[in-house]
Amino acid sequence: MEFTDVIKNRYSCKKYSDRAVEGDRLEAILEAGRVAPTAKNLQEQHVYVLQSADALEKFDGLTPCRYGAPTVLLVAFDSENVYTYPGSERTSGVEDASIVATHMILAAANEGVDSCWINRFSPEEAVKAFGLPANEVVLCAIDLGYAAEGAGPLPNHSSRKELAQTVTRL
Repeated sequence: MEFTDVIKNRYSCKKYSDRAVEGDRLEAILEAGRVAPTAKNLQEQHVYVLQSADALEKFDGLTPCRYGAPTVLLVAFDSENVYTYPGSERTSGVEDASIVATHMILAAANEGVDSCWINRFSPEEAVKAFGLPANEVVLCAIDLGYAAEGAGPLPNHSSRKELAQTVTRL
């Protein structure tokens, strides 16, 4: 798929069929996250693949936003392996994990797999529910699957402000 088509047509799917994401497609999505750039190439991301009935049930206990997706990716980062910017007020963890998540969402669209970035849950509760290491910070979850019959983008999906309203040239 052409990259411009990927970025223009990708939308947050809110209703999935029960069709599983094929292994080769899932691997391509995960590989896109693996090669994403991170500050100082620390690669502090950790992606947890939730597909078992038990894992998905635990996730459903954290949020109403799985929308029936057969696969969920929890995107986290190792808070003990991040770059600290000058001034020591912020680290690279959130931005690096965001880049990883975005790469995977765009790779999913390129593979014909629908997705939705989920942040309506407590990251701390996710760490507890899945028994993740204390140094792991969960940034988001990503639903993966195939849209159910009748699913599609929200009505405002294509509504965008003009570039001049969001960009200021100095």
